[in-house]
Amino acid sequence: MKNKKLIVWAILFAGISSPYPSWSQGLKPAAEPPLSGVSARPPVAMQHGVSDDPAARAFADRARGRMLTIHATVTRLLADDDEGSPHQRFVIRTPGGQTLLVTHNLDRAARLNGLRVNDVVSVHGEYEWNAQGGLMHWTHDDANGQHPAGYIEWKGRRYQ
Repeated sequence: MKNKKLIVWAILFAGISSPYPSWSQGLKPAAEPPLSGVSARPPVAMQHGVSDDPAARAFADRARGRMLTIHATVTRLLADDDEGSPHQRFVIRTPGGQTLLVTHNLDRAARLNGLRVNDVVSVHGEYEWNAQGGLMHWTHDDANGQHPAGYIEWKGRRYQ
């Protein structure tokens, strides 16, 4: 079931336009060939040596299970994932250009009703690397106390 969700997510996420500048804007290709299945162009933050974007660092590290706090702009709203536990889904872009899919568990936390493209959010959750930029999940409390709590802050309210 998890693989099916990842495949569906990858298909949906593939339709998002790239946040990266084109080669015609004066960027040079990397000296080394890209890893198989990974974009040849790193996030804008990495191209310009910006190291204060935690999402860009996590992407470069191919991190999994890393708790991050990301301040970003909503770029796309997606349909809820209703398979299993329902999740509200949307894509964010950091100031450095890194894009991430946010999956917010609606069984564990309240929906961000009225969320719109261009809204600014702070997301504290678990980062999982993928070639499209990464995934942020676990944006809620853990009733069992076995996992660090996450949250989303939007319009002065914390959703957790």
